[in-house]
Amino acid sequence: MSDIANIPAAEGATPALAQWFVAKAAHPDALVFFRMGDFFEMFFGDAETASAALDIALSFRGEHRGQPVPMCGVPVHAWEAYLARLIRQGHRVAICDQMETPEEAKRRKAPTLRREVVRVVTPATVTEDGLLDAARPAWLLALAEVEENFAAAWVDVSTGGFETMALPRGDLGALLARIEPVEACAPRDLAELPDLAQRLPGRIAERAPPRDPARLLREAFGVATLDGFGRFTGAELAAAALALSYVRETQAGALPRLDPPRPQAGAAGTLALDAATRRSLEILRDQRGGTEATLFAAVDRTLTAAGARELAARLAAPLAEEAAVSARHDAVSFLLGAEATRMALRGTLKGAPDMARALGRLALDRFFPRDLAALAGGFARAETAAGALAAAPIPPPPLIAAAQAALRLDPALSTEYGRALNTEKMPARLEDGGVIAAGYDGELDALRRLRDGAREAVAALQMDLAQAWGVASLKIRHHQQFGFLAELPAAAGQKLVQSPPLASGQPLSPILRQTMANAMRFTCTALAELDRKVAEAGERAATRERACIAHLKRLALNSGTAIAAAARALAELDLHAASAQLATEGGWCRPELTERAEFCITAGRHPVVEAVQKRARGPAFVPNDCDLSPGRRLCLLTGPNMAGKSTWLRQNALMVVLAQAGLFVPATAARMGLVDRLFSRVGGGDDIAGGRSTFMVEMAETAAILNQATARSLVVLDEVGRGTATWDGLAIAWAVLEALHDRIRCRAIFASHFHELTALAGRLPEVQLARMQVREWRGEVVFQHLVGPGASERSWGVHVARLAGVPRPVLKRAAEVLAALETRARAGGRDALAEELPLFAQARPEPAAPASPLHAMLAELDLDALSPREAQEALYRLKSLADQKIDPDAEATAAQHENTVAATSDTVV
Repeated sequence: MSDIANIPAAEGATPALAQWFVAKAAHPDALVFFRMGDFFEMFFGDAETASAALDIALSFRGEHRGQPVPMCGVPVHAWEAYLARLIRQGHRVAICDQMETPEEAKRRKAPTLRREVVRVVTPATVTEDGLLDAARPAWLLALAEVEENFAAAWVDVSTGGFETMALPRGDLGALLARIEPVEACAPRDLAELPDLAQRLPGRIAERAPPRDPARLLREAFGVATLDGFGRFTGAELAAAALALSYVRETQAGALPRLDPPRPQAGAAGTLALDAATRRSLEILRDQRGGTEATLFAAVDRTLTAAGARELAARLAAPLAEEAAVSARHDAVSFLLGAEATRMALRGTLKGAPDMARALGRLALDRFFPRDLAALAGGFARAETAAGALAAAPIPPPPLIAAAQAALRLDPALSTEYGRALNTEKMPARLEDGGVIAAGYDGELDALRRLRDGAREAVAALQMDLAQAWGVASLKIRHHQQFGFLAELPAAAGQKLVQSPPLASGQPLSPILRQTMANAMRFTCTALAELDRKVAEAGERAATRERACIAHLKRLALNSGTAIAAAARALAELDLHAASAQLATEGGWCRPELTERAEFCITAGRHPVVEAVQKRARGPAFVPNDCDLSPGRRLCLLTGPNMAGKSTWLRQNALMVVLAQAGLFVPATAARMGLVDRLFSRVGGGDDIAGGRSTFMVEMAETAAILNQATARSLVVLDEVGRGTATWDGLAIAWAVLEALHDRIRCRAIFASHFHELTALAGRLPEVQLARMQVREWRGEVVFQHLVGPGASERSWGVHVARLAGVPRPVLKRAAEVLAALETRARAGGRDALAEELPLFAQARPEPAAPASPLHAMLAELDLDALSPREAQEALYRLKSLADQKIDPDAEATAAQHENTVAATSDTVV
């Protein structure tokens, strides 16, 4: 934002600068883009802020109150690129545009052009394609509280989406993680909520809700009552009205086309996912904020931007109602079985335009010719898609049938757009003309013939002037300010001035208008008259074309509800077909939903890891089963790092997200009862900004699970208690495991390196033991990435350290300490351990090994003197020595491994 302290008082300003001061006073928290001819200019503190943000030169324009005025500017033709950079940095930008032409200002004898703020561009109110993420909505979040009842509303200006929810304040973090708003508005006390301030720093507008929110909403949607939209709490109405008024404020009083607000039933109808779980599972964004290695990227097979947005919305808010989830599965199954219908749909949808966002720009009168073409193309695609579904060999399920019905738009609308638009050569801007096709409007065609016929008149007049003035090289050119002028070489022009061929007053008599270095420009009465006729014909044609475009706009807005429904139907069909395509490509299965709290996965795979391995052409993913059926609903998983524990934990959690979002799952078979809340606490990290250590973050997330999980939940926990002392951590992990089993009684996977916890398998009847399988081969550890029954015998930490590149002396010392610790643990005492074991002994480098016969023979070989036969014999001798070589260090290491395994086994028992 600009520095208000750097803006002086407005007294004494020039007329143009006075307009800037008015605009800035109305929008003090925004950078003012002030139109000055072909540039948008910024002044004073705005200029300093924009100069640094855009890395453009800071200069000065005139003086104000005796001081130079800081100024920077961007060209009008490229302003969107600069605007995008400012918006991404969190700035608000007020567009102060010229509202009249210089001629109009002269007619009213004004000292300067009239300028007004036509819109305020913010991260959530942009509509331009270049400023929007095609695959993500740009949500504006509004918060309100009425009589201690808290609520939120969120609006997507670009598509018209509008939803509300009443929720406890404590659930705000989960909602923010779910919808990922790009901007928020709230009263001052709510704007300072920690969750909001941390996620949207600098993008929170402090606004109070309107006094009569229900009336504002009724007037905005033209209804007498809101009952037809659903039941709203007072706080929901206040939040919705605040969102609506903020959007209207940024659009200079205008409102975009918005869907009626839709109240959501809180967590009752959707799978509850807190922010920590979303971060752990990397559903839409990875833990570094990227989007490539995410669940969304791994499963996205959609062909349209709207389909991608629908996929993101479903993954962010999976359902928790069996009927709704099954309906989505039915739709995917239908398109999976009807391959010809699916391929026809995908062929139709490929490259389909984004009708929803085109309609949004049309409603704001901020559209381009390509938006009209997008609607026309969307109408045609909807009709073709409906035809493809009608030709399906079997009746479609309810969701597909509903989408098919929504695709049947008024044929007259599609016909009108098809006749009207010049789709073969659509101009970039409305001002360029040529949007309306020839033959659509007779009056426009006549005006165009008159305008274009003037070009022939220009050519004829050019020939007449060349003959009358005696200058064969004469050319008639159009000047933006002076209109048509006759341009002559400088020498011919001088001769014409000195000896005019015609007396003044005649239609072709030359009149000098402009002198340049190499040419001179003249006009005459005939040329001025021609210029007037051409300008009038062109202006009349442009006016008539604008009227035709306005007619098309009215038709679209009058059918806005039906067009928006068709756009949603295309997005849903795109997603269902993409899900079926994904299942076909990857061998994914339809999950079976049951009433019981089951969770049984056969040969399940992690969708993201598998996708990454396929792209890298790496080894095939190793599938694993998971059975959390009643009687064995809590799995205690042990095993070394790098063996695949975290992958297995996350993949089972992702099965729930995929299944309840309505997609198939990467497994041979899957049977599960619906999950009401999903918790995934995998991986660790501190919260530096919040002043919390890694262990504190872990305990806070564990506390949330223990306080919120129910018997219908699925909990995935990895290494609880690892961030503190061994016995403290073990005690905490032990107590958490007992709470999950005895009190909460949910399905859970609990991974731990505390092997002492395996003793609980005999005390807690529904605990099953599982381990990551590891093999030892010639002194090397082989991670099989397989989950098997039982407890792991070792953690193999020293071996993982060696894989990470820890120096050998340190590894050797670690092996010595490990052996001593395990021996002491078997003996049952710890007090004398520090005295008996020199824990702080320095790790010494290993002595150099004596040269082996193999190395000695290699050193004696003179490679340059060997004949081919001698080289072959030398290779045979070397091979013989290699086969006979015995490494005494390797034998000792193997013996030590056997002792350690035995010691560990005793400890576990």
